[in-house]
Amino acid sequence: MAELKTKKNDASVEAFLNSVADERKRQDCFTLADLMREITGSEPSMWGDSIVGFGGYRYTNSTRKENEWPVTGFSPRKQNLTLYIMSGFEQYDDLLGRLGKHSTGKACLYVKRLSDIDMTTLRELIALSVAHMTQQQLPKEE
Repeated sequence: MAELKTKKNDASVEAFLNSVADERKRQDCFTLADLMREITGSEPSMWGDSIVGFGGYRYTNSTRKENEWPVTGFSPRKQNLTLYIMSGFEQYDDLLGRLGKHSTGKACLYVKRLSDIDMTTLRELIALSVAHMTQQQLPKEE
């Protein structure tokens, strides 16, 4: 099986965000970085070439290989801003109903621009997901 290519690295988050060509998307990225930094208490890191991630957690994939992934993060893709909500969306129907214009994948929230969504609801969604993911990392009591 191939090695996971998206890994945390030392590339500059600020340089990456400043390279986003579209001004509105670039400003949205800086807003997301500030929001996720505040929620996680972690500084952003580059994961691969295009993901800005916060914190990290370990998981075992289907082939029993252990990997690391950010607790939350985002990427300015061509069509949308992709936000990584690692807990998924099953338990967040109410929040998604209040969020505004978006679509979802398994753990990806796609938004065109932050002005399309309710930022208070987004903050709550990210905070709940981060709490869920960091709680899973606690050692189990015996």
